[in-house]
Amino acid sequence: MLAEMHIQGLGVIDGATLELHPGLTVVTGETGAGKTMVVTGLHLLSGGRADSSRVRSGASRAVVEGRFAVELDSGAAGVAGEAGAEPDDDGSLIAVRSVNAQGRSRAHLGGRSVPNTVLSELADQVLAVHGQNDQLRLLRTGEQRSALDRFAGATVENPLAEYRRVRAEWIEVVRELADRRQRSRELEREADLLRHGLSEIETVAPQPGEDAELTERARRLSDIDQLREVATGALSSVSGATEEDPDSTGAVTLVGQARRLLGSAEDPRLRELEGRLAEAAAVLSDVGADLSSYLEDLQADPAELERILARQAELKQLTRKYAEDVDGVLAWAEQARARLRGMDTSEEALAELAAQRDRLAEQLVEHARTLTAARVEAAGRLAKAVTDELAGLAMAQAEFDVSVTPNRAGSSDSEAITLDGEPVRAGPDGVDDVEMLLRSHPGGPALPIHKGASGGELSRVMLGLEVVLADADTVPTLVFDEVDAGVGGRAAVEIGRRLARLSRSHQVLVVTHLPQVAAYADRHLVVDKATGTTGFTHSDVRVVADEQRVSELARMLAGLDSTETGRAHAEELLAVADRYKAEHAGGNHPER
Repeated sequence: MLAEMHIQGLGVIDGATLELHPGLTVVTGETGAGKTMVVTGLHLLSGGRADSSRVRSGASRAVVEGRFAVELDSGAAGVAGEAGAEPDDDGSLIAVRSVNAQGRSRAHLGGRSVPNTVLSELADQVLAVHGQNDQLRLLRTGEQRSALDRFAGATVENPLAEYRRVRAEWIEVVRELADRRQRSRELEREADLLRHGLSEIETVAPQPGEDAELTERARRLSDIDQLREVATGALSSVSGATEEDPDSTGAVTLVGQARRLLGSAEDPRLRELEGRLAEAAAVLSDVGADLSSYLEDLQADPAELERILARQAELKQLTRKYAEDVDGVLAWAEQARARLRGMDTSEEALAELAAQRDRLAEQLVEHARTLTAARVEAAGRLAKAVTDELAGLAMAQAEFDVSVTPNRAGSSDSEAITLDGEPVRAGPDGVDDVEMLLRSHPGGPALPIHKGASGGELSRVMLGLEVVLADADTVPTLVFDEVDAGVGGRAAVEIGRRLARLSRSHQVLVVTHLPQVAAYADRHLVVDKATGTTGFTHSDVRVVADEQRVSELARMLAGLDSTETGRAHAEELLAVADRYKAEHAGGNHPER
């Protein structure tokens, strides 16, 4: 919801703040006072084209600031989050657009400088502006299909979900088949290289950790003389005389002598130490036995060393090509096997993929039929509902229609399926083109709504659509400019009533010159024009209520603001509008 908008230096508006109601806000004022600057400001805030001619004469720049109240899980909050924007202290989101006198513009969102496209993305989530010269949201083909689907609800949502599920599988198979066919030679070359590598690895048959184990064994065999010398010296020191040194006395003998001396002592403390030496003697005896065993096993084996070095050479051939160590070579082999399983380009594999593609295509066709039938049924209901609305909007002769036709596919379209003998494009939203049409009078041609309606009629068609789509429309704020162009009398009252109904589910902002419409407002803003002492004309925006509102409505009734007749007529309009809103207050908008 747009809670507040501030305009500075835009057109005739020097500075003004618009506090908008959650329901229906109307903006009125004399011709030339600057009412359209409100809509211009919204266009700028929506990322629209900047025009330096809109900058107020004498001002260095025009600035429009909007404060949006957004839900934390809304699409608008998502856009802000992706842009790095921060909410204000009250949780609202501040958007700012400025245009200088040279035509350069800047955009900010949540205190961050952002591209204009970010404001455009935000506006798509929160605002829909309908006016005579706007490129309206609902004039885009994709939006028209989306609007029909929202109106249809679950009757389209469910078959569309099934269609998309099957389509995703079909697209995957189609792309894989095309990829294999187009890259068959390249894949075959790659497969040959993978198979050659696997053959080399399987011939050598390396074992996990084998290279580290062989390195240790080779080191031991290469250093056998040094190792024997070290082990022999240690054994002599521990156990005593050896063949190399028969006169040496070892630690075991010396510890034994110490034990005998301590054991013969009269002092209990010395005899106590003899027990600890017994433990040391046991440890030394174990170490000596281990050293003897080590020396017995430490036999020179030149043939074994040769075998190890040859095996290391075989493994090095693999590690030089495929990975840094044997474990890496084994991992590469596993990945190569998996890659080979997924790149089978044999005729049998291609035929199996083609059969799978055709089976999925048949399923997709059936889901597309179901989806189209649901849309055609909903299109009839939507057309009747909007036609009924137009009858009360001074367009009693007009007939609204919704066309659902196949989206024909080109000869080279990779996403084409055959439906009733014709190639159609299986897009993500189905095989249907949806177009909204208007027949302005009986017997006339049904034309696209932007061609079949005049500017004022187009706004009323949009109003009729928004009323019908209100429950399904996710955009919270709707703006109508000149929605009442070319109408008056009873039709103007009907427009006011429909806007009031629409405001029960949406925030609605209307720029109007009709008192019959303004009477239904929840908040009435007036744009006043005045000439200052400097000779410059400027406008301001003020809220009117009670007697001031009666005077404004009387002015709108052909300038009768100062007559009793005009005021009486204005009071009657307000009374009729208040009664209507009271009678239809069920489900009214909350005060947000």
